Amino acid sequence: MERRTSAAARIAAVLALIGAVVVIVLVLSTAMNGSSSSGRRHPKQHAQKQKPHRTKAKTYTVETGDTLTAIAHKTGVTVAEILALNPEVDPQILIAGQTLKLK
Repeated sequence: MERRTSAAARIAAVLALIGAVVVIVLVLSTAMNGSSSSGRRHPKQHAQKQKPHRTKAKTYTVETGDTLTAIAHKTGVTVAEILALNPEVDPQILIAGQTLKLK
């Protein structure tokens, strides 16, 4: 017996394959770019990163609610540098009024 295949079925199969490839490429490109499903990007993603302004002060007086990370952001001195300059400081317990060396 002779088998007959429909030209329309062949075309539909090719179109389905192309559609599947396009969907896979779109999903992968979205995942690689890290963009959200809404397609909007956070405005800060495109902004150039600037170095934090490093203070000229040699010391910093701890205020109520300060953390080492907050102090690092305010002064431009890294947390590692602050800890290296102040080995006696417990990073978990900062006391208001305490003076930290920055240089």
